[in-house]
Amino acid sequence: MRDRLPLLIIGGLLLLGVMGSFLVTGAKRGAFADRLSSYRSEPDGARALYLLLEPTLEVSRWQRSIDDDLLPGQTLLLLGVRFENELTRPRFSTDGGVDDEWSEDEKDDFHQRGLNALRAPKVSTDESEKLLQRVREGGTVIYAPWRHQQNAFLDALGVKLAPPQDAPGIRTLVPAQPTPFTVGVERIEARVDAFLELPADAVPLLADEHSDDIVAALVKYGQGKVLVLASSELAMNRALARADNAQAWRSMLRALGTRALTFDEFHHGFTGERSLGEFASRSGLHIAAAQLLLGIIFWAASLRRFGRPREPTATLRVGATDALDATSRLYREGRHFDHAASTIVRQLAAECAERAGVAGHSSPTDISAALDARGRKDLSAALLSVARAAHSVSSDADLETVARLAALTRLKLHSLRT
Repeated sequence: MRDRLPLLIIGGLLLLGVMGSFLVTGAKRGAFADRLSSYRSEPDGARALYLLLEPTLEVSRWQRSIDDDLLPGQTLLLLGVRFENELTRPRFSTDGGVDDEWSEDEKDDFHQRGLNALRAPKVSTDESEKLLQRVREGGTVIYAPWRHQQNAFLDALGVKLAPPQDAPGIRTLVPAQPTPFTVGVERIEARVDAFLELPADAVPLLADEHSDDIVAALVKYGQGKVLVLASSELAMNRALARADNAQAWRSMLRALGTRALTFDEFHHGFTGERSLGEFASRSGLHIAAAQLLLGIIFWAASLRRFGRPREPTATLRVGATDALDATSRLYREGRHFDHAASTIVRQLAAECAERAGVAGHSSPTDISAALDARGRKDLSAALLSVARAAHSVSSDADLETVARLAALTRLKLHSLRT
């Protein structure tokens, strides 16, 4: 088992590498992240929006509580985050009655969240107050509520969410009025979570093409402003390529004067704490692991064999001695002198044939001639003397003489090789 240990170690490291590769691949796809997270590359993620805006804006991810101050000039983007003490308004069916049941599509979209959503905290009351204070002092926030959950933040802005009264589905949105926020936007296609009931000083931006209900608006609050989007799907990967959806984001951010956009990832479960993999990557531990693997490979190669376990030297020596003693006794008792002598000559001839460059089954005479041709006259003469002595073997003493001459010949053979 001792010489198989390197194989086990190498196999374990290879398995670990394959599993790590699958893990990294899965992490790159972002399937673990929460919906509307900029890390998530699934259809309901917002990674495409992050990549769309990255070349033109200073895009970053916020992974701390909102209690921590953002840098001046940064626009905070809240996509589908949940607030504490949210109030869920009942849905209204097409016949005017109250309907608390969601459609199957809504249920699937609501429940299919990444594993990281288990760590996603809600926006606390203190964080909501901090956010409002930032807006009052001149900050800018973009907020896309999830579904039609009313919360204290929207109440402070004077915005109410009214659930759509007809069946959910992709709607066509158009500019509510000519504004810099909709330059280059003719129509937008996305699902609508709710319609907005706005204060008097709010600026409607997008409206439903058929009902004229407001879906997006700019709300002033103190010295700052909040862009409210009642269509969370507008930020999702699956909707960004439809119609003028991508252009709408560019136009809105340009009109807001945004140069630095920050995606809120703290409330999607990313706390900014280093993972073990990130720590290893930044600390150079992956290089140390590679060096360790290289050292194990050299160690395994130095053992020179990966076959069946060898017996200890002492045991092998004793066993070989016992086997030789038993074999010699059989030959002595059976008087197989000629056969033993011919076996010694045949084995010696095969070893000399390799040196002479001829076939191993050649006769001692042919092998001797080949050795003469190669200038090995002493080895040739020694081989012929062994062959002649083997022809006249009739006792143990004669066989011992043949064995002694063969041993001396092997010494010459090995001395020539060295």
